[in-house]
Amino acid sequence: MKKRIISRFMALALLTVLTACGGGKEQKITADPAAGGTATAKAAEIETPDDSAKAENNESAEALKELRENAASDMTVAAEEGLRDLYAMETYDTVPEDMLERHDDVDYGTIDEDVEYDSETAGDKKYCNVLLPAGYDESQEYPVLYMIHGWGGMYDSHVYESSSLQTLYGNMLREGLAVPMIIVGVDMYTDPLADKDSKSEEEMRRSYDKSVDDIALDLMPFIEERYSVKKGRLNTAVSGVSQGATTSLATGFKWQSKIGYIASLAPDPGVIPTPYYEGTYWNWPILDDFVIESPETMPRYIYLTVGSKDPWNIEVTAYYGKVMDKKGIPNQNDLVEGYDHDGDFWALGHYNFLQKIFLP
Repeated sequence: MKKRIISRFMALALLTVLTACGGGKEQKITADPAAGGTATAKAAEIETPDDSAKAENNESAEALKELRENAASDMTVAAEEGLRDLYAMETYDTVPEDMLERHDDVDYGTIDEDVEYDSETAGDKKYCNVLLPAGYDESQEYPVLYMIHGWGGMYDSHVYESSSLQTLYGNMLREGLAVPMIIVGVDMYTDPLADKDSKSEEEMRRSYDKSVDDIALDLMPFIEERYSVKKGRLNTAVSGVSQGATTSLATGFKWQSKIGYIASLAPDPGVIPTPYYEGTYWNWPILDDFVIESPETMPRYIYLTVGSKDPWNIEVTAYYGKVMDKKGIPNQNDLVEGYDHDGDFWALGHYNFLQKIFLP
């Protein structure tokens, strides 16, 4: 069965037509704000709480209008500066098979394994894996993607020798589909390591949530000191899958002055209050709401996506995007037909996200 992407781009993100990235790739998925119909009926039915009260609040309406005007102005400035509109670029529903295969003539970079750093947030040592791109040169500076695993995973769940992510990224870099970057495998567990095996799932969820601060306050400064890093929010991205997607979205918004690109692949509840899994630790909110601190810290690209066969997170993914839409925060929210909550979908999400980050 042919898979399709139903893209729900914000109308705001289409206010300014910018220069799109060149084609020459396999299947092109066009952005169609009117793609609704039955395919997007489930997302359209999801409403945020107190919609009527918000509509009646003139002060909130004025604030929303101002935020939208600021965002539109930012996009016009970006166009004038020659920056690409990442929301207008192609999104793909499949990963070419050869992108997931190892080739003898491709340099897949090197991985620094079990890299130790001090985490004040955890009150202990923590570890990460670091993928350095082919041709890594300390005389050059590289942007950084922080990659977060799902529930029960570790820092080496996606970043390890011959992993699908290393293979995919190496092939994309060889074909000019991604820019040279450092990819850091993050560990969400953020407590003393000696206590890890004794923690309940509820306690583990609290430990995972603490990684939102560990990434920004402990891990990022360590990576910037140890490696040749290009600093600044437009040179920093965060991505995660499942529970890690919850963490990546929360991290990107809490530390928006440090992070410019966010990918959230099939996120669980728990970023902001939602009507899903209420009363359980799955729905403990990390943030009160999605709030943009200023026009200068608006994320350059927010990518939300979930597969149509995902057993848990279709509605919550749509919900996050809908809340952002109502607040005038540009985002891309894709429901991809035929995909489950698994490695095939993570590869697709990485394939799309890696093509759009750190571009001029």
